[in-house]
Amino acid sequence: LTIAFTLLLTIPAGYALARFPIPRKEFIFVFLLLALIIPYQALLTPIFLMFASLPIKLTNTLVGLAILHTAIQLPFSLYIMRNSFESVPRELEEAAYIDGGSALQVLRRVFLPAVVPAIVTVALFAFITSWNELLGSLVVNSKESAFTLPVILAAARTTTSLGGTDWGMLQAGITISIVP
Repeated sequence: LTIAFTLLLTIPAGYALARFPIPRKEFIFVFLLLALIIPYQALLTPIFLMFASLPIKLTNTLVGLAILHTAIQLPFSLYIMRNSFESVPRELEEAAYIDGGSALQVLRRVFLPAVVPAIVTVALFAFITSWNELLGSLVVNSKESAFTLPVILAAARTTTSLGGTDWGMLQAGITISIVP
């Protein structure tokens, strides 16, 4: 879900920031990149309060967690996508427009095949970030049914039937978690 959200937001935004004559687009791009200097840990409390106060509660849901992970990943992904769209030669775009293509057709038939490596990179970074993220899922989710694998592994250290840590089970879980 995080990968889909990230790609659905960054592909059109990167395309627009790279190819359309938007007034002050460099300022907009730098403003969006400023989110990289704010540690997401500082934003967790306000995001949690916002999720809890919405009419549709996003706490203890996978959708809320996917929105949080997308927000974490968005500035970096936008940086990659915009620079990838900028690297495509203008001649290809002009040729597509001369052949009668609309902006959406040019995106679909010229740009997307050219930026497949960037799309794969963004998807992999979004997946790995979501897979390894512990703090956000610990803050947003409080029900055991909504826990992610890192939270389950952290909780498994203290909850055993004998009162100690089952190191064999913990190491098996860690080994399974590093497979991707």
